[in-house]
Amino acid sequence: MLNLPRGNNPVFALTCLWQGVKMLSHPELRKYLLIPLFINMVLYTGAFVLGYHSVSALIHSFIPDWLSWLNWILWPLFFISFLVIGFFTFTLFANLIAAPYYSQLAAKTLQLISGGSVAKADLPWDKVFFGELRRVGYLLLRVLPLLLLFLIPVVNLIAPFIWAVFAAWGIAMEFLAYPLEERGLPFPEQKQFMQQTRWGVLSLGGLTGLGLTLPIVNLLMGQAAVIGATIYVYRLAETSSLADNQSIT
Repeated sequence: MLNLPRGNNPVFALTCLWQGVKMLSHPELRKYLLIPLFINMVLYTGAFVLGYHSVSALIHSFIPDWLSWLNWILWPLFFISFLVIGFFTFTLFANLIAAPYYSQLAAKTLQLISGGSVAKADLPWDKVFFGELRRVGYLLLRVLPLLLLFLIPVVNLIAPFIWAVFAAWGIAMEFLAYPLEERGLPFPEQKQFMQQTRWGVLSLGGLTGLGLTLPIVNLLMGQAAVIGATIYVYRLAETSSLADNQSIT
């Protein structure tokens, strides 16, 4: 049982995320951070270098010297595009690779903040695996229609705002999956939980997304989000149990 009204509070959600950032330095969590950190470093560096050289080659091939002033427009567009598609490509890919390590990080975080009083509710591996595939499919099926909004006159003026909200939702969905699976919630129930706590979820995902766009910060933002999401879910369960006990007495 989760305290859903409290979970809908953006301030509460952001406080949990900040606690996740502070717990990155916890000695017992360090070994769970190294492999995801390495994965993020390789993927983000590789993506950036590949994107840089690809765009540079395209500019030199198709932009004549007398239009070289367009470089001032094309390069900013490249960086903006890199940030926009970063989550839906490399972040999703990184999460798929790092999923076992993020699950361990969530489990260890839960053990630390609960004092070992909360038992892990193991979902069958097939439900976890297919849940991850369904989650990725859910997000990717909505990417193309949202990208098409940028091509529709007038609508394209609000498309960046719609995209930002969807990105926040998708990021929260990815990182909340780990603690919710720890509680035994499969993907359909995870979506239901998010729908009932959408303001808190969007705040959590929005700030995490912002961190994922920042160089250096993005290398550890995923780990901080897993820890923060675990704290968020645990605190909701904790306050719900307290309220139940008080109503009984």
